[in-house]
Formats: sequence, C-alpha cells, structure tokens
Amino acid sequence: MGVPSTHRASGTTPPGIAGLPLIAIIGRPNVGKSTLFNRLVGRRQAIVDDMPGLTRDRREGKGRLGDLGFRIVDTAGFEDARGEALAARVQQQTERAMEEADAVLFVVDARAGVTPLDRTLADMLRRTDRPVVLLANKCEGRSGESGLADVFALGLGPAIPLSAEHGEGLALLYDALQPVCDAAMATASDAGEPVSEVKGPGAPQPPPLQLAVVGRPNVGKSTLINQLIGNDRLVTGPEAGITRDAIAVDWDFAGQTFRLFDTAGLRRRSRVDTKVEQLAGADTLRAIRFAQVVVIVVDGTTGLERQDLAIADLVAEEGRAPVLAINKCDLVADRGAASKVIGRRLDESLPQLRGLRLLWLSALSGENVPALLPAVVRAHELWSRRLATPKLNRWLAAAIARTPPPSAQGQPVKLRYVTQTKTRPPTLVVFANRPEAVLESYLRYLANSLRDDFGLDGIPLRLSVRRTRNPYAGGPRERSPRRKQAD
Repeated sequence: MGVPSTHRASGTTPPGIAGLPLIAIIGRPNVGKSTLFNRLVGRRQAIVDDMPGLTRDRREGKGRLGDLGFRIVDTAGFEDARGEALAARVQQQTERAMEEADAVLFVVDARAGVTPLDRTLADMLRRTDRPVVLLANKCEGRSGESGLADVFALGLGPAIPLSAEHGEGLALLYDALQPVCDAAMATASDAGEPVSEVKGPGAPQPPPLQLAVVGRPNVGKSTLINQLIGNDRLVTGPEAGITRDAIAVDWDFAGQTFRLFDTAGLRRRSRVDTKVEQLAGADTLRAIRFAQVVVIVVDGTTGLERQDLAIADLVAEEGRAPVLAINKCDLVADRGAASKVIGRRLDESLPQLRGLRLLWLSALSGENVPALLPAVVRAHELWSRRLATPKLNRWLAAAIARTPPPSAQGQPVKLRYVTQTKTRPPTLVVFANRPEAVLESYLRYLANSLRDDFGLDGIPLRLSVRRTRNPYAGGPRERSPRRKQAD
C-alpha cells in the first residue's frame, strides 16, 4: 500500500465511478431531498427527520435507477442566505454542487405549493446551462396532486409527480434521466473510458481504505479533512455541532483510494438532549463500525478529556485501528510537557491501546498534516498483519520463561501453544490445560509482551484461552469393521 508523498492536491474521481454523470438534488429545506437520495442509492444513507435544515454538508453516493448508473449528491436546503453566517456557508456547498453537476433535480413540495424561496431558486436554475428536472414531491393522495398546477408557474416546464417516501413516480424520473446518462456514456466512449462504468458496475476495483475521523464537537474534524484533500469540501466554522451526518468523501490520491468519513462530534450520553443529536451520534457509531482506521482528533489546548478517552475506548472495543491526532498544535506552547501528560493518562486509562503514538498537527494551518496518512497506512498494516505460527510459539515460550502463569489450587497451568485465528484486529487463541485458571492479569501481560515483541503498538488485540483437546478423553477408539471384498 503506497503512502502519498503530500496531502495538498485536489481529489480525483475514485475508480469505479469515472464516467458516471453527477446529479445534484436541489430544493428548499424539508421538501424530501434526503428521502429521495436514500431512495436512489438504495439504502438509508442520509439522516431523515421532519426537522427542516437537517442536512448541512453535501453527501455523495452511487445511485441506480433501473439500468441507469449515476453519482447523486444530496444538498442542504436552499435559504438564500448571505454574509458569513452558518446558513450562508452551508449554501456555498449547495451552489458548488450545482456548478459541478451534469444535471439538477429541483425538488418542490407539492402539498405546500410554490414559495418565494422556490421562485428564487427557479430563477437561478433558469440561468444555468445544465438540464433541470422539476420534481413535485409528496404527491401521494389528493392534497399533493392539487399543487401540481402551481408548480408549473415556476417556468421550468411540467413537473414530475413523485413520492420519494413511497417510491412512486420513479418510472417518469427514469425517462428524464436517461438522456443525461446516455450523454455521459457517449462522452466517456469518446474519451476512451470503458462504457460499462456508465451503465453498469464496471470492472472490480480494490476496495478503498475506510478512514473515519471522530472526536468531540468543535475539535477540527471537518477542517482536518478539508486540509487533507486540499478542498473546502465540508462546512466548517467556530460553531459547535455543524456536522450532523457522517459524510463520506471518496478520494483517490497517489495510487491509493481512501474513503474519508467526517462525523458528528460525540458528547456524553447524558448531555445529548435532542433527537437530531441522537441520530447524528448513531450515524457516527455506524461510521466507526464500518471504518478500518479511525483518526481520533483531540483539542491540544484542552488536553485529553474524559470524553476523548471514552471515544478511544469505543474504537478499541469495536476493534478498529486507532490514530491519535492532537489538533491545534500551533496554540500549544510546550508540546513536550503536554505529550507527557497525555501519554501518562493514556497508559492509565487505556491499557488496551498501549503504545498508541501521538501525532501533533494543525488542521487550520496544515502543519504536520502530511504525516497523518503515513500514520494511517502504518496502523492499517499493523491491524491487518498475519503472524506466523512458529514465531508465535517461540514468543509464547519466551514469555512463559520470563513469567510463568500462576498455578491454581496447587495445580500447574500449562500454556501449550498459540495460533492466530484472524486479522483486523489480530486475534489469537492460546491453548492450555486449564483455561479457566488463566488470570486476566496474565492475559494482559501476554498482550503487552506481544505488542513489544511484534511491534503492534496501539493496536487492539483479541487474546483468548481454550482447552487443549485430549485425544484420550473419549476412551480407546473402536476399530471399524473391515469391508468385505466383492466377489
């Protein structure tokens, strides 16, 4: 697995979706854009709730409708905001999605009718040179059908009646998207790209390295990802809790494909008091479970707090490979002293991640950010390492010689051999004559010895004990009767 030489470069389209048209879903808040996005990607990928303005970052996925394949982007609700307010920064992401898209799905609420925001957005879309498909969502029932006449007044042609929640009207949407996908297929053919990537799944590609960035609210997770990919892809700002969804950013760089997950900040469960924060927290937990490597971002100005330790413990419990990034290093006067304090607290509170190294960086200025990806790749390699059984058994013999296992009730406890049963994380089984008598403290000694001898610093390990099979436990074997030969 190659290590990128630098982080400052714009991301390219990952393999497997090159040539697919990019379609953006645009509309004012709470018209059903995220519901339509989930319908087209085929799974509940975006958080959906009745609360308007829930989506902030643009979320991209690979959508399918019949035999049509495309990239689909869910955007925040358009609010016609200006200045430096959070709503204005969110709207900039929506406007970028419109600029980059090959086609736009303009969603309006057929039940609510046309609003001034719909008219403002329609004026913007009429000035663009991209195909615009007008969708009247929530058309199930008579109340939705009555609003179709008002939607026609937007000047974008007749609207497609749709119910994203119930999957109605998708055949008409297929007819509207087919020319866009056919044009993308023709462009890809002229450029020499495989046509199968446009209307089919394409040739199998190596899976990307799944990398989740987690931490408390307002520690700089989104800023770090923007700095890493060299693009203001995610909404950032001084406000805490800007990110709500776990946003995936596919990034192909220097021959290695990454899938970066920006996640909502995790607070203590006792402090979570809104449904939106509960949904965002659940989305973050899902991102951790699906990730391979998890970057735990800590605010260097406040040090390692109790919630940081709880997040790191969760990552270890899920068996993910952790990387500890101490952000805002430019605001810390004595990093050496701060590192000692953080290291001592890690040793005391997280012995299961012994040897976890600290990486000081500044997501805002970019200081030491290029060192993050080599640390991620190394953690992934250690997490995936397969240890040879002969080496493991030599290690076990040496560990027992240094510190034998305590006897139980005057009877010796014998550890006979060890083998690795799986990777990701490294999982080992030690076979013993009396597994129930092996103390947890001795298993921790073996785990620490394993980390020291094989260089598995900071990687969660799974170490269990099983009873050695006794070949004479079932009594003497019965001889099977000899078969007669056929005449």
